[in-house]
Amino acid sequence: MIRIIALLILVIPGALAAFGIKLMRDMTFGILQAPFPNLWLQFLVGLLLFIGGLGFVAGFIFRRDRKRNKVQERFKK
Repeated sequence: MIRIIALLILVIPGALAAFGIKLMRDMTFGILQAPFPNLWLQFLVGLLLFIGGLGFVAGFIFRRDRKRNKVQERFKK
């Protein structure tokens, strides 16, 4: 059960990052999505979603590896 919860914790930010990539791609092709009035605003929100989702997943993996002592010496506490 704990592994399923951990998977859900990783899937939600991963999906947000994927949606951010989609928003940035649509801005590149000039497709304006419904809630955004401008293309640059759509790109900015997509970039924030991508960076936030990627950062969360990376931090989760880094913390897990730090607990298991699988990181380099400079990253250990």
